Amino acid sequence: MALTEQTRADAAELAGRYPQSRSALLPMLHLVQSAEGTVTPDGIALCADVLGLTNAEVAAVATFYTMYKRHKVGRYHVGVCTNTLCAVLGGDAIWAALSTRLGVGHDEVTADGSISLERIECQAACTHAPVMTANWEFLDDMDVPRALEVVERLQSGEAVFSTRGPRIGTFEEIERSLAGFDDGLAGEGGGGKDSRMLAGLTFAKAHSMSAPEAPAQSPLVTAAKKTEA
Repeated sequence: MALTEQTRADAAELAGRYPQSRSALLPMLHLVQSAEGTVTPDGIALCADVLGLTNAEVAAVATFYTMYKRHKVGRYHVGVCTNTLCAVLGGDAIWAALSTRLGVGHDEVTADGSISLERIECQAACTHAPVMTANWEFLDDMDVPRALEVVERLQSGEAVFSTRGPRIGTFEEIERSLAGFDDGLAGEGGGGKDSRMLAGLTFAKAHSMSAPEAPAQSPLVTAAKKTEA
């Protein structure tokens, strides 16, 4: 795929969604990845042109966040959380098994281009550790056999469903969704919340707990008023 006039039109639409157009840069970089599979120099130039930024400003953002790739990833980009909780509950074993089976390491792609692997520092999903993702869709409560099965099914073209949502799309499809364009699948999967995720809220409600109100003249409020003035 390549950048087209439709890509530019979509980028302009994104820019128009924000009071300050440069706020659209993050979703716009996902749009570029949905068109080209990576953030290319042409993609950086398109973002800069639409937002009135320099190429250097766009590149600085694209190279800061790890979700923006400067080289092609697999059709399915698989991330394995190896932060503390996931690691001790099996994340390290999952990573080792997948790396061995696929013959690739961190941020590398299989020879057929089907799968790329990434060690994820944290997926913010500790309630369902160990967690992995495929094109950023969650796969909760994983173990080695299930992780290997998921990857094998993805490679063979079989349907694989996120534990919280719909069928896992290709990298380009998911990137367009992350850019902010509706894929029509938001209602599938039950919303992704369960008793474990809501345990803290449930406990707080049962014990009539609430967060204290901020002081009327807290430093943050004072600073905000000065900024507005």
